[in-house]
Amino acid sequence: MSMPPKVQEVEMQEVEMREAIRQAIDEEMTRDSTVFIMGEEVAEYNGAYKVTKGMLAKWGPKRVLDTPISELAFTGLGIGAAMTGLRPIVEFMSWNFSFVAFDQIISNAAKIYYMSANRFPLPIVFRGPNGAAAQVSCQHSHCVEAIYSNFPGLIIVAPSNPYDAKGLLKSAIRNNNPVLYLENELDYGIKMQIPKEEYLVPIGKAHVLRSGKDLTLISHSRMASLCQKCAAELEKEGIDIEVIDLRTIKPLDIGAILNSVKKTKRCVIVEEGHYFGGIAAEVGFEIQEFVFDFLDAPIGRVCQRETPMPYSKPLESETLPNRSRIIDTIRKTLK
Repeated sequence: MSMPPKVQEVEMQEVEMREAIRQAIDEEMTRDSTVFIMGEEVAEYNGAYKVTKGMLAKWGPKRVLDTPISELAFTGLGIGAAMTGLRPIVEFMSWNFSFVAFDQIISNAAKIYYMSANRFPLPIVFRGPNGAAAQVSCQHSHCVEAIYSNFPGLIIVAPSNPYDAKGLLKSAIRNNNPVLYLENELDYGIKMQIPKEEYLVPIGKAHVLRSGKDLTLISHSRMASLCQKCAAELEKEGIDIEVIDLRTIKPLDIGAILNSVKKTKRCVIVEEGHYFGGIAAEVGFEIQEFVFDFLDAPIGRVCQRETPMPYSKPLESETLPNRSRIIDTIRKTLK
């Protein structure tokens, strides 16, 4: 009797989020000579968060470019490079600083492919930390995904773990459209086993982190890990929560969301951004628009409170979604 073919084991490695991002950039620069990275302190200083550590020594100053402190200028430079056949990765030291380059992103990056009748693809990735870090106060704590998602022409990605961070960034670099790649400063040290061999994570596909039957808990980026912890805690009480990580904000994988809500009949959405005009508001509306008849309770939301981010650590913790607020909202939705 013939034996079944031996399944080759995938060799794994444990890496931090910052290393997973670095590997994605390095692999794509190896694969494609048109890929380069630019931004403040990405070269000589090895990156503000050491994401680009060692890359200047390996690739040289033509492919790892330090820029002046002028987001408007170097964002425009990156867009021009993308229009003429290169694939730039533009690092913002913080997505809060992207507001200085808002006109370039919205008026040019998002629209040139459309306005040029498809003559000028825009294969550019804008990346950097998004959302609140630890006590960086209100001018360095914005979540920008809801703002930028309002503009057609932009793809928005927000990974929550090293595996997705690497696979999504590689897909983003290969995409012919402008991609906003949102990291989080507090996630850079997260460790995870990921494959050593090359892999991609498709853009536009959500991930069911945990299957369940009692309620669908939807989040993205750093909030996904918090939601998993809340679901694990409630499991001890016999409450079975399904957790969905959006991974991509735009295009939204509404199919995965609707399938889950049709199964569980209840839903809570957790977002680090604000309530008014947020991602949770959009997702919640689409759920009620398409599967309202399946719902057994109103959709719950847990978002950042409607106030600028305080510097005080206790107030910061209360302003952001936290364990108690999420669990209280789940309990209310299950009543």
